[in-house]
Amino acid sequence: MMKLLQLVVTCLALTIPVTTLFAEDPTHTVVIYGATPAGIAAALSAADDGAQVVLIEPTNRIGGLVTNGLSHTDFHSLQSLTGAFWDFAQRVEGYYVKTYGENSPQHEACFHGTFGEPKVNLMVFEQMLAERPTISLLKQVRLRGVQTSVGQRDQSLRIDSIRLGDQEKTLLGLKADVYIDATHEGDLMAMAKVPWRVGREGREEYGESLAPDTGDNQLQAYNFRWTMTQDEDNRILPQAPQGYQREDFVGVLGHLNSGAIEKIFDYPSKCIFKAQTPLLPNGKCDINDVSRGVVRLSLPGKNLGWPDGDLATRQKIFEEHVRDQVGLLYFLQNDDAVPEKFHDEARTWGFCKDEFQETNHFPDQLYVREARRMMGQHVYTQQDSECAPGDARAVFHATSIASGDYGNNCHGTFHEGSRFGGKHSGEFYNPVPAYQIPYGVLVPKDVDNLLVCGAVSSSHVGFCALRLEPIWMSLGQAAGHAATQAGKLKKPVQEIDVPSLQRRLHKAGSATIYVTDVRPGDPDFEAVQWWGSLGGLHGLEPTPKSPRGKKLHGQYCEAFPGHEVKLDEPLTEDVKARWMEILKGAGLTISADIKTRGDLIRAGWAAQR
Repeated sequence: MMKLLQLVVTCLALTIPVTTLFAEDPTHTVVIYGATPAGIAAALSAADDGAQVVLIEPTNRIGGLVTNGLSHTDFHSLQSLTGAFWDFAQRVEGYYVKTYGENSPQHEACFHGTFGEPKVNLMVFEQMLAERPTISLLKQVRLRGVQTSVGQRDQSLRIDSIRLGDQEKTLLGLKADVYIDATHEGDLMAMAKVPWRVGREGREEYGESLAPDTGDNQLQAYNFRWTMTQDEDNRILPQAPQGYQREDFVGVLGHLNSGAIEKIFDYPSKCIFKAQTPLLPNGKCDINDVSRGVVRLSLPGKNLGWPDGDLATRQKIFEEHVRDQVGLLYFLQNDDAVPEKFHDEARTWGFCKDEFQETNHFPDQLYVREARRMMGQHVYTQQDSECAPGDARAVFHATSIASGDYGNNCHGTFHEGSRFGGKHSGEFYNPVPAYQIPYGVLVPKDVDNLLVCGAVSSSHVGFCALRLEPIWMSLGQAAGHAATQAGKLKKPVQEIDVPSLQRRLHKAGSATIYVTDVRPGDPDFEAVQWWGSLGGLHGLEPTPKSPRGKKLHGQYCEAFPGHEVKLDEPLTEDVKARWMEILKGAGLTISADIKTRGDLIRAGWAAQR
């Protein structure tokens, strides 16, 4: 790994093509643009399949929002976490156990590794990459161009090479068998001329009840996810941001005096900054926008230039969000017109001295909730995460390569009225059962050697169920394995064998269907996931009154009801008859002397192997 990194530095200095980043005559190569959680997962899985990988991050910090303040990971039940993200979380938990001791306050606070401090999350990601010597990491290098040629299929294209550079000039070029776009913005996808979309579809286009009546260019709002603390020894109060103007924030005073705001920092409502509970390890807190609040951090409309914007445009939007959000906090902590009780409370909070030390204790990435969305082989819509008729489970996808349990979630796309006291519109939080995600969301229609695991193919409403970090890591993991399959076989990504991809994912502990009682590491995990890919787990339980389990705390809950396999349960005649038909359709024959669900699944798994 060190030799590769030294080689990168040398090549950058000499301004020459970096064809030597790959070993001599590698069997297959993968280039990934964007070291987001999705990009990291893609790099890990591709390397595990023997690929030579170059992972490119435009900024100086890998990990996306997982290392930039989003430490309260967005999921509902622990049973939804598998594959690369679960491996990551277990490593984070292991760090707290090793450093502070089992059952220590820090260990308990990390919530099974899903509530890591940003610096710890960063360290774990770096360690995971360093374990794979065939991954080379490039940072602070941006995409400058894409060269395409005629593809293998009728009227298709393929990417021949990409050009990378710093802010001033092109520095290097890279060629690979397969490319993966893991950015939130879909920058590589767009340069490769893949069709994409920004904004909201009208309700009739996909029949989505959460969509507006007519389509528009509105975009889900962005904000920062700060990591803050009340620990005096680790607290640093923010300074006035560049361009701060007091008059921009005096409008908040009326709401402080009206009773609509009870505290500056609180959870979950009647506050300005959502201080998410429980706290992170070492007394830190993930700060977010207050959903449906009177005063919001998210700024719909201020981000419209981001998705297709150049670096200067995005930097301007970034600075505008800093000026507004840090400026609001500075005003509340320092202005004499702020009522004393609010002023004093606000000043108990500050940024963490031991976080983001290279960027003045402030995250260097904005929370880009949504940008471009590819129009690929399968457009994921609201219906893809809704219950199948009469079933506890969501609609079945035979080509599923990932699953999630969060539901459609949008913090708003437009703001009506004044900055303070107006109202976001386009906001929704839709509870659904755990859902499957088909391979087609990763796949362009017309580019043979590109996969997209960030700006995935979806409607606005559909994307709002996919835009969560554990899901992005699952999508990235699938993209990495798919890329290596395509690269080894010299096939277009549109023509890989999806059942083989699914089995590879299952072997790696990544679920393609949500199961609550057979987890990764269980001897039956692969067999149960395979059975789910054939449709065997659908139709076992009726639709429950509520799709989610009993609430634990905040957004987190127990396992979703109706999603157990119950391996030891005796086979009823109707289930046995249906399952035997599934086996027949798969061309498999087993003994008829089967007593339990587990017996049949295991026998079928053995027969297909």
